[in-house]
Amino acid sequence: MAMPLGALDAATVEAWATAEGKVRPTSARLSWRLLKGFLGWCAEQPAYANLMSAKNPAKTKKSREALGKPGVKSDVLQREQLPVWFATIRQMQNPVIAAYLQVVLLTGARPGEVMTLQWQDINTQWKGITIRDKVEGERVIPLTPYVAHLLAALPKRNEWIFSSPTSASGYLSEPTYPHTVACKVAGLDGLTLHGLRRSFKSLTEWLEVPTGIVAQIMGHKPSATAEKHYTVRPLELLRLHHEKIEAWMLEQAGIVFDAKAGKGALRAVAG
Repeated sequence: MAMPLGALDAATVEAWATAEGKVRPTSARLSWRLLKGFLGWCAEQPAYANLMSAKNPAKTKKSREALGKPGVKSDVLQREQLPVWFATIRQMQNPVIAAYLQVVLLTGARPGEVMTLQWQDINTQWKGITIRDKVEGERVIPLTPYVAHLLAALPKRNEWIFSSPTSASGYLSEPTYPHTVACKVAGLDGLTLHGLRRSFKSLTEWLEVPTGIVAQIMGHKPSATAEKHYTVRPLELLRLHHEKIEAWMLEQAGIVFDAKAGKGALRAVAG
C-alpha cells in the first residue's frame, strides 16, 4: 500500500500492525522496527521534516502491543531425543537432505551457511571447512570425522556439496518440509532447521565445552560476561573439542562410528 509520507499517521500504522500481527508477527515486527527507524531518519532531514508529524507515527503503544513480543525459541533437541532424530533422518529417501540435516546439527552452523557450501570449501589436508559467515565474512571450523564421512558419500554433480539436479541454483533448496515431516514421524513436532543450530549449543553444555570455543565454531561473538577477552582459537584447538562433541552426540544417538576406518564403518546400535 503506497501513500504520501505526510499521510502516514499513527492510526494507519496501528491498523496495519493489528492486521499483520495476526498472520505474520515475526515479519511484521521486523518491518515495524525498520519503519520506525526510517521515519526517525526522515524527521532529521530538512527535505522531509516538514512532511512529518511532531511524533513518529510508528512509535505508539498500540502498534507495539498489536505486534506482541517475540516468543522464546525453545525448539531444541534433548539428549534423549538424539536416537530417534538420527534414526529418522538417516532413513530419509534423499541422501543429500539426510546428510545436510546431520551436518547442520553436528556443526552448529546456520542452515543457509551449510546449504551453500562448495567442494572448494573443504580442506582435506588441514581437515577444515570454510564457512561463509554472514557476520564475520568467513570462518574455518574443523572437518570432523563423521561429517567427512557424510560428505564423502555425496554425489559430485557440480561445485555445490549439497547439490540438486532440479534446483535452478544447483544446490539444495531449504528442506523445511521434509524435515518437518520427519520430525512429526519421530514425535518431535516443532523442531525447525534453526532449532538444530540451537540444539548444538544446548547439547555442548553436557560436555562443559568453553563458551568461547562453541561461539567460534558457531560463528557467534561471545558476550563480554561469558568471555572478557575474545580469543580466536587455532583450528587444532577447536578440533580437540569439536571431535569430542561429535563423538558424544553419536554415542548418545546409539551410533558407533570408527573414525579411523574407511567407508562403510558406520553401523547403528539399538539402544
